Amino acid sequence: MRSADSGDLWWKNAVFYCADIETFYDWNGDGTGDIRGMTDRLEYLNDLGVTCLWLMPFYPTARKDDGYDITDFYGVDPRLGTLGDFVELVRTAKSKGIRVIVDFVMNHTSDAHPWFKSARRSKDDPYRDHYVWSATEPKSSPKDVVFPDQEDSNWELDRKTGEWYLHHFYKHQPDLNIENPKVQEEISRTLGFWLELGVSGFRVDAVPFLFAKDAVPGQIDVFDPFQYLGDIRNFITRRLGDAVLLGEVNVPYKEQKKFFGGADGDGLNMQFDFIGMQQIYLSMARGDARPIAKALRQRPTLDPTSQWANFIRNHDELTLDKLSDTERQEVFDAFGPDPDMQLYGRGLRRRLPPMLGGDERRMKMAYSLAFSLPGTPVLFYGEEIGMAENPEIPGRLAVRSPMQWTGGTNGGFSSAVKRRLTRPLPDGLYGPERVNAADQRRDHGSFWWFMRNLIYTYREQPEIGWSTVEILKQPNRAVLAHVCREESGWSMIALHNFGAEGCIVALELDAVAPGSVLVDLLDGRTEIELDKSGRVELDLGPYGYRWLRVLGPEEEPII
Repeated sequence: MRSADSGDLWWKNAVFYCADIETFYDWNGDGTGDIRGMTDRLEYLNDLGVTCLWLMPFYPTARKDDGYDITDFYGVDPRLGTLGDFVELVRTAKSKGIRVIVDFVMNHTSDAHPWFKSARRSKDDPYRDHYVWSATEPKSSPKDVVFPDQEDSNWELDRKTGEWYLHHFYKHQPDLNIENPKVQEEISRTLGFWLELGVSGFRVDAVPFLFAKDAVPGQIDVFDPFQYLGDIRNFITRRLGDAVLLGEVNVPYKEQKKFFGGADGDGLNMQFDFIGMQQIYLSMARGDARPIAKALRQRPTLDPTSQWANFIRNHDELTLDKLSDTERQEVFDAFGPDPDMQLYGRGLRRRLPPMLGGDERRMKMAYSLAFSLPGTPVLFYGEEIGMAENPEIPGRLAVRSPMQWTGGTNGGFSSAVKRRLTRPLPDGLYGPERVNAADQRRDHGSFWWFMRNLIYTYREQPEIGWSTVEILKQPNRAVLAHVCREESGWSMIALHNFGAEGCIVALELDAVAPGSVLVDLLDGRTEIELDKSGRVELDLGPYGYRWLRVLGPEEEPII
């Protein structure tokens, strides 16, 4: 089996879990989640089946952008703990078979960072070229602004020096000048520091913005961003042979391929499949599998060291920016018709359960699909129990409410008085009294147990992470039928019904050896026989899903 021979590529069949320390578990009772609280809950993640913990920013911050406005790349926000606490977290995680990766914001700093405070003192300051400046105000199109509700330009005038500085995000987050060798040296030093503390890699924030061409007057274009990305990968690989770079790259597939690097995969190891994710939501809105089927056919083939990250919900807005205006409106109408549910005209600030009206059939179908696709699944904290957003929290932070551990005070997140919580918990149908981890772990029919069983089934079929995908022909538009194939001969068929009506799916499997059977991996390992021509008819309920391992006549039965 390919995966058994390539232990250094551990991310090919890992299960990633994204968590925000601030909102996960409060150990010391001050109302804010902390590193010791995260360490305390590692046994929970181990039981769930998680193999890699991705931590959102926990660095010292000016607290204007949920930790992404960093004031010190080498520290820990004192509200969350100390570097000693962090090292203990990584050590404990490793003892439970869980790797840790951390968010790395390579694009910008806070304007309160010592580098920028120094840089704006004068045009001759040693740190001036750590950032991007222009003596005249460059043109900035509204379409270039990431947060149109807060900013109207990518350039801000610094009145003390009379020059404009670049900021792709908020004006309090000036962009670093990645072309400056001194900045590159600082980036390498930072990456090396966290690798020495035991992390297994980095989730790199907003990768395309690192290399955007911003028409600075008089700028000479000599920098090759993709070569530099390869240099970063080579650096972390030299420091730690199996380190991973997971990139946030929301661009069309053709452009994504460039961020993976050349034929040898000398760029990012992994990238989120934003295109596939958006097409899944369009398929769910229409009850029609064809949009996601089309996206999977267009997915580029990757070299063996590269990987797609499959996800249903990330930690940010649910972006739909790669859909057409008409398609996006379809998804808005289905899952977020209230303007308050939408963000920037391009996304939703909602979690999946309320979008689907709490219909667990559809929720289970969506996660079954994400785990069945070639690639590595990524979960956002609380997805495993069907947590909802808290619409009372402004903007993108609505989906980052505290983790709901119990039905008791503050959802078991903190013993502090309610007013001291870092963010409020939701009330009503999705409040912690009705949705929490403790109750669901005691109920084997709960959504938590569905997710746990799905994770363990995925881990029992590591070939999924090494496979390629092929869409199977069948007449039902609501059904996605795909087969994963791995070079050893392993194959698995997955069926997912986006429709509210049950159906019978007729398949003709001409590439299957005579005498093979299908083993239903999600339903008691029951065996289904094929006829002599490799044909089979399979029942699929409303929003139904099935994983069917193809078992050859010479293979041992699956236990």
